Amino acid sequence: MISIRDYQGKHVHMIGIGGSSMSGLAEMLLKEGYQVTGSDNANSHAVERLRKMGIDVHVGHHKENVQGADLLIFSAAISPENPERVEAERLQIPQMERSTLLGQLMQGHENAVCICGAHGKTTTSSMIAETLLECNLDPTVHIGGRLDALGGGSRIGKKDVFVAEACEFHGSFLEMRPTMAIVLNIDADHLDYYRDIEHIEEAFGEFLSLLPAHGLALGWGEDERIMRLFSKLHCEYRTFGLEKTNDYYAENLIYNDTGCPQYDVIHKGEKICHVEMKVAGSFNVINSLAAIASAHALGVDAKEAASALSHFAGVHRRFEFTGLIDKVKMYHDYGHNPAEMRAALSVAKQQKPNHLWAVMQPHTYSRVKGLFQDYLTCTEVADYTLVTDIFAAREKDPGDIKAEMVVEGMRAHGINAVHTPSFDDTEKYLREHWQEGDLVLTMGCGNINLLNEQMQLHGDTN
Repeated sequence: MISIRDYQGKHVHMIGIGGSSMSGLAEMLLKEGYQVTGSDNANSHAVERLRKMGIDVHVGHHKENVQGADLLIFSAAISPENPERVEAERLQIPQMERSTLLGQLMQGHENAVCICGAHGKTTTSSMIAETLLECNLDPTVHIGGRLDALGGGSRIGKKDVFVAEACEFHGSFLEMRPTMAIVLNIDADHLDYYRDIEHIEEAFGEFLSLLPAHGLALGWGEDERIMRLFSKLHCEYRTFGLEKTNDYYAENLIYNDTGCPQYDVIHKGEKICHVEMKVAGSFNVINSLAAIASAHALGVDAKEAASALSHFAGVHRRFEFTGLIDKVKMYHDYGHNPAEMRAALSVAKQQKPNHLWAVMQPHTYSRVKGLFQDYLTCTEVADYTLVTDIFAAREKDPGDIKAEMVVEGMRAHGINAVHTPSFDDTEKYLREHWQEGDLVLTMGCGNINLLNEQMQLHGDTN
């Protein structure tokens, strides 16, 4: 069994270092005295940020990149055929998967708080991290996004609390060592790895079984799959949600004109705090309840936790306002499956735009095939839908699924959808058709956020 601690001060090379999780881990290793290098398939803000820290990052995956490395770190998305992994194998350089590294870095912390679920992991992890920081707990944090309060996606704190996003992709969260597990929801995704929703539920059950006898599980009490798993637990569990049957529930829930919620938190029949959010959406009620419940379980005063949450302004790439062009508001959201896109559009609709434009970059062929029917209606609240070509990510084009098929299916469901293959095509169509007072929401976890940057760079045409 390889241990990261045996490589302290040695050369660690990371493939895919620009990824949201890998970049954060690279920063943590650098701060703990490891010599870090990396490679990624493209330049990005994350890559530039790592370079400014002194990390040598190569663009492109080449066997020469691993020369001199003592250990190679890769993510589950990097195949064994990757030239750097092949060369490391030839040179007998030990290799470690990203989630194994995260699990090992977590060891030794008194409280390991792991947040999992198909949707909302990054936002909820960020809420918890920011809340604990404001309440002076000094947590170590690793999340899959950029949070201004952290200055990135990770930080090294004391050994009391480690807050980590635990992703089910390829069963990665089974490498974690949680003492507190927060389950936000269980839904169908990553069907290139899981055979069906029952297989996904089984994996979440395996994750929960990692909790020690003195551990604690927190979960959304209105998710039948979560409750079914909780009924089998060998440790304590608590629930949060909107129904009064939950251990923590929202009462007197109202939304302001932009869809931001405020509500009272009831625990054991008593109001323990009042929450007012700066981020919109009914799903953020659930996310914030999870944050309150976890902070409360860690001994934080509920009123102090609620006060900290009132300052939470969101995570980059989560319904993020990117600028105003031609008096049209531009937003971006990381949502990459139909449920997340539907949720993001519900928030956009609450902004009451003249017209709402949904710009979707479908992510991976396997996801589009597995959730095809859900894609066909997920943008129904938008006035117009633009669909770019599918972002392949780690996959090869199988030849049997195209963006045009999504558009055709959308039109059959009454959605005003258009195929705009490239970013240039999309920008051209938007500028020719949008009107003052419209709102454009680009969605996807590929590189669709670069469209917002491209359009902002080109600026107003008026």
